[in-house]
Amino acid sequence: MQYISHCPSPIGNFLLTGDETGLDGLWFDEAKYFAENIKSGWEEKELPVFAQTKEWLSIYFSGREPKDVPRLHLKGTPFQMEVWKILLKIPYGKTISYGELAYKIAVQRGIARMSAQAVGGALGRNKISIIVPCHRVIGADGRLTGYGGGLDRKRWLLNLEGAGKFE
Repeated sequence: MQYISHCPSPIGNFLLTGDETGLDGLWFDEAKYFAENIKSGWEEKELPVFAQTKEWLSIYFSGREPKDVPRLHLKGTPFQMEVWKILLKIPYGKTISYGELAYKIAVQRGIARMSAQAVGGALGRNKISIIVPCHRVIGADGRLTGYGGGLDRKRWLLNLEGAGKFE
């Protein structure tokens, strides 16, 4: 059974989705791929993982680094999962470029290179925003590029974390 919950934030409302295994979706209400897999019949229910996620978000939006990540139930292709697991290792307040992320994937796979565009495609399909921090990935020149929640939110999140001054 799949469940949903809602959570307000300083930069917009979220829809949370999950099951007994863990959180599998955290979307801004109007994000690009907003809840594309939600089917009718999902039940609104306050699962323990939703309470953990709301507490995590409360700490995060207060400007502090949350320590304990809620239990996640990542769902995606093997490549997407590989990218998202690296995202989880990007420290709070730090950024990485698409090219650097592609290089990390290439090294993991033992290949000469990986396409930064392929990495960007996997980032765009990240279903657990903020916690799986795709907002910490920026262009090679330090510019903000692509974010399902919009560049204004990406800028706000990075500034909250002290990752630099993004105007």
